[in-house]
Amino acid sequence: MADDSIAVVELDRCQPDRCNYECKNYCPPNRTGKECITLRGDEAVDGDPDQVRISEEICLGESCGICVEKCPFDAIQIINLPQELADDPAHRYGENAFSLYGLPVPGDGRVTGILGPNGIGKTTAVRILAGELVPNLGDHEGEADWEAAIEAYRGTELQDYLGAVRDGEVSVSRKPQYVEHIPDRFDGNTRQLLERTDERGELDALVERLSIGPVIDQAIDDLSGGELQRVAIAACLARDADFYFLDEITPYLDVGQRMTVARLVREMADEEDRSMLVVEHDLAILDLLADSLHVAYGQPGAYGVVTSPKSVRNGINEYLAGYLENENMRIRPEAIEFEQHAPQESVSGDVVAEYPDLTYSYGPDAFELAVESGAIRDNEVLGIVGPNGIGKSTFAEILAGNIQPDGFSLDLDVSYKPQYIEIDQPMRVDAFLSSITDDFGTSYWTTEIAQPLELERIMEQNLTDLSGGERQRVAIAACLSEDADVYLLDEPSAHLDVEQRVLATKAIRRHGERTDATVLVIDHDIYMIDLVSDRLMVFDGEPAVHGRAGTPRGMREGMNEFLSNLEVTFRRDPRVGRPRINKPGSQKDREQKREGEYYYAPEDAA
Repeated sequence: MADDSIAVVELDRCQPDRCNYECKNYCPPNRTGKECITLRGDEAVDGDPDQVRISEEICLGESCGICVEKCPFDAIQIINLPQELADDPAHRYGENAFSLYGLPVPGDGRVTGILGPNGIGKTTAVRILAGELVPNLGDHEGEADWEAAIEAYRGTELQDYLGAVRDGEVSVSRKPQYVEHIPDRFDGNTRQLLERTDERGELDALVERLSIGPVIDQAIDDLSGGELQRVAIAACLARDADFYFLDEITPYLDVGQRMTVARLVREMADEEDRSMLVVEHDLAILDLLADSLHVAYGQPGAYGVVTSPKSVRNGINEYLAGYLENENMRIRPEAIEFEQHAPQESVSGDVVAEYPDLTYSYGPDAFELAVESGAIRDNEVLGIVGPNGIGKSTFAEILAGNIQPDGFSLDLDVSYKPQYIEIDQPMRVDAFLSSITDDFGTSYWTTEIAQPLELERIMEQNLTDLSGGERQRVAIAACLSEDADVYLLDEPSAHLDVEQRVLATKAIRRHGERTDATVLVIDHDIYMIDLVSDRLMVFDGEPAVHGRAGTPRGMREGMNEFLSNLEVTFRRDPRVGRPRINKPGSQKDREQKREGEYYYAPEDAA
């Protein structure tokens, strides 16, 4: 194999009992008598000895690729690496296993961001920075040694940091990515969980800032996703550590709550000189939060590259453009583009349903929702925004027919993806989706749903084994696969990385256009709402007490109302047109508030 190529065998996908070893039998070197693809045999580690291994010394590289094409389970990847990476891995897990190139650089008093796809090695990098994993510099057969790692990074900012890790002088506090798993690991109430973490004496202040007080004595099992997220953040920040790692701080949080968390993290860096490392897919929050940014790229599950630090603006813009300038590396064939002009104030589709003024209450002294009369149109995407606990999901349940206010029913077929995805069926993804639509496997369904939602590689996995992001993509596909008049998706961005969000957004829009259907999207990611929506419906009120929903309106009017409630202003980046949060109190922030232009200034739309 060429020196700049690697061979990866994903052992959780390699199923020798269900194939005829097509990879081995069709391999050109094997057919000439060389042992390129062989069985692992006694050398198998925690796996089936009949699974295959690939000799990178003998393999012909990506130019051949026959084994990749012949494997029925997509278990093999042959990848040509950028030449400058070939001899410089930070860590490799084993033969034909994932490799990580480069490490992020934490710093006292700084918030360091990491932006990149899921499955690209961010967790591996954090394990190394936390001292849980000694980097082997690619020598997976030898014994990893801190001295060799420190020598490899001599003369860089990482040298002193890794020396401190070696000497046990770095303590770490970590917030997990999937907060939904917390109830599986902890029995008790919120107070009991948080009191175990209060090492800085700041717990009461964190509880107040994050509005956890109302659930402080509730069982962890009874908390919503947003409540679990805030509790996990409080538990992480309450510890007295040198290095804080927060893996996705925004899922299930509304824009106001995201701003609160961003301010907390910034204060800990600025006022307490703490080192903060944040992985985040909400680009507006990452832009506001970070001092510097590492872009991560590569092939999920095969290899990942962490770049040297960049300025936050340049890093995000390069990532969206798909081209990293300093590295001279194209990481995506097409740029992610944003609408440069002001959205249309109205849409021309026919009215498919009108609804009167609605009220709904969960009972005496319970939450009450009031909805102004309005109409939804075909071939439009209606964005729905507002704080958590304000009635958006209640309105979705009304439209879906799961809740029925007196005197109201919607005579339309509605396909509904709820906010919280409960998947407990022990069946494969392909069997689940084929049970929903007869179009499963057709060229249209594959092109318009399966490919943009990147479902091909998880079709044979069981639903119960999927990650949070994989479950989200399957749930979106299930929703869009229904034959319906209205498609209603509640928080489809949760746990999706930036590219997956953009692909999902395009799939949702295209499906609505091609079927002349109405699409309603509830989400807190301003980027997604900005990309997908024709009009906007704004909810406000007092969370968990009462909510009010206005009639659907144009994007500018709706976003100005929504953002003014939050006292947050956005501008457009002049280079790529993406929305950016203005720093609170900045000149731009003050100017836009005076002009009443919270969405973005009129000159930004020109």
